Amino acid sequence: MVTYLRRMDDDRVFKALADPTRRFLLDLLFARDGRTLSELESAVEMTRYGVMKHLRVLEDAGLVVTRRSGREKFHFLNPVPIREVHDRWIDKYTERQVTALMNLKKELESDHDQH
Repeated sequence: MVTYLRRMDDDRVFKALADPTRRFLLDLLFARDGRTLSELESAVEMTRYGVMKHLRVLEDAGLVVTRRSGREKFHFLNPVPIREVHDRWIDKYTERQVTALMNLKKELESDHDQH
């Protein structure tokens, strides 16, 4: 059951990251966190409702967290789900190659030292 829930979360993150507009919104929040809907809307050529829909997908994936301050709602980047996807899906596939390169480096350096 935990694995299933984990995969579902990964699916939401991948779905959220699949769209270039959502990636752009994340880049904006990375550059300066805590932006309002109006600020984000002014940076893209789409309606306020369109930006809200994209933000909802990002929130559902856990990539964006919102905080209210008075009447304003601020959006913040949460990079943890991206890191979890990286650790689970990217690191494990590159580990063998990195280990092989490190071993090759050691071997070449030891051959060089012996000559």
